[in-house]
Amino acid sequence: MDGQFAPDRNEEYLLYQTLVGAWPVGEMDETGHSWFGDRIKGYMLKAIREAKVNTSWINPNTIYEDAVMIFVESVLSSAPGNQFLREFVPFQRKISHFGMFNSLSQTLLKITCPGVPDFYQGTEMWDFSLVDPDNRRPVDYRLRAEMLRRLREREVQTPGHVLARELTLNKGTGEIKLYLTYKALGYRKANRELFGEGEYMPLETGGDAADHICALARRLGNREALVIVPRFLIRLVPEEDRLPCGAEAWGDSTVIVPHAEEGWRYRNVFTSETITVTQKKGALCLYAGEVFANSPVALLERAE
Repeated sequence: MDGQFAPDRNEEYLLYQTLVGAWPVGEMDETGHSWFGDRIKGYMLKAIREAKVNTSWINPNTIYEDAVMIFVESVLSSAPGNQFLREFVPFQRKISHFGMFNSLSQTLLKITCPGVPDFYQGTEMWDFSLVDPDNRRPVDYRLRAEMLRRLREREVQTPGHVLARELTLNKGTGEIKLYLTYKALGYRKANRELFGEGEYMPLETGGDAADHICALARRLGNREALVIVPRFLIRLVPEEDRLPCGAEAWGDSTVIVPHAEEGWRYRNVFTSETITVTQKKGALCLYAGEVFANSPVALLERAE
């Protein structure tokens, strides 16, 4: 796809494509399928030994363990008649679709809420590691550095709202999480006093989808930032071919900004779009359909 990062088929990318649903287990090549199966078997061996029911690290039951490994191989088999994969893959794709949006919300909240944001190396993109030793695999920094370089190039060449929409549509690559992390951490660094010393203010929401919005403000003197993210999206847009963006998804839902004045404008750091404060039933607010016009999350600053 033009403009989209497409690294070589290294192990990490194989995993991304498999678990985000772009490349189901049954469609992997022999090398990728074997590598994926070995990781699952390694996890299962650790799980059953630490459960200490039929085997353990001290007293391994090799007959039982061999039977579990055969079971794993069976359910992950790429044979056309594998009923498990036929039923599991659509379920996995749906969970992955909404899980990625949840991850974006959590990442932005982690960066902007009071405290020091903590990142495990490698989680700048989607990370599907299992427990140790799987989560101790080397991080592919080349992959991340190249992806970030290309994102910066596209950021210069592409209008913000267009780039945000492209990243949302192609969220499976992991670019959107890396871009969010890069932009939000950069904004936090440029406004360190605001996030280090600023007031934390939860914001109320209104409208039919009010329960699907989490919003807050960070304020310090005349400086402020608004953070607005979605939640419970599977109830709001249950269809996987729809994005949680625009008025079609959010209707008349609003975020109430009580300290604002009518006509104030806020700029979305991720899209460069501006949203104007309006009145609705006597409350000063921003419409969620405008906040989430092209990006599933928003970090807003006052626009002069």
